[in-house]
Amino acid sequence: MAIETVDMWQNTSIIPDENLAHRMGLIPILADATMFEHKIKGGENTTTNSIRFRLHAECTKKADGLAPLNNTQDEDALYNNANVYSGDLEWVPLDGQEEMFENAPRPLLDDILIAKMRPGQEIEMEVVCEKGEGKTHAKWSPVCTAFYRLMPDIRIIGEDITGEDAEELKALCPMGVFDIEDMGKAVVADSRKCTTCRECVRHEKFENRVDVGKLKDHFEFHVESVGMYAPEKLVFEALKILKAKAVHWLEVIEAEESH
Repeated sequence: MAIETVDMWQNTSIIPDENLAHRMGLIPILADATMFEHKIKGGENTTTNSIRFRLHAECTKKADGLAPLNNTQDEDALYNNANVYSGDLEWVPLDGQEEMFENAPRPLLDDILIAKMRPGQEIEMEVVCEKGEGKTHAKWSPVCTAFYRLMPDIRIIGEDITGEDAEELKALCPMGVFDIEDMGKAVVADSRKCTTCRECVRHEKFENRVDVGKLKDHFEFHVESVGMYAPEKLVFEALKILKAKAVHWLEVIEAEESH
């Protein structure tokens, strides 16, 4: 679920309407998309396809009225609503939505800065969230970062590295890949921590004593969630989609062969 429609009633901030609307769309919304249907283009906002929020903020001086208009220090002490945050969004339930949710829909985080204002500036809008897919726009993607890499393969070759050399090797690695055993010998403690910075082999003392490589048949997949869903859930849902696509094309191939 993400903000798709913005009705801007008032905007006297320095941010243009279209830029402000774009910023609103990128605010992550904490709501379970499985509870909603995809909205038909041009269709009405209903209980089962939309979530509505309202935002109204007006910047004024504090009671003493002595604050300068261009002050950038202690703005919260001098002005009311100097900063407009995602937490200022107020959920406006559509008919019947109060009973749908155990926890009211809201922005994932309350401290996402939307705009900065000064006395006399005002923002008032109504926004509607719709269900969508990441391939249409990034705002609908529940994944922040996803990547894979080959598993690092770090080995100490030749003679054991001991004593002061072991201490030096351990200190060279900024990621803590190496450790020292009780007998004073350097060992590879956790090769997964390796970022292939190669600091351990830049030193002439260790360039022929440490081998930094990759396991070509072992992959690490990393998935970071925006926050609405746990990464492990996203991975399983993605695998379901991949499986469904494979099944679809197998059926297409079988249908072609039968002809």
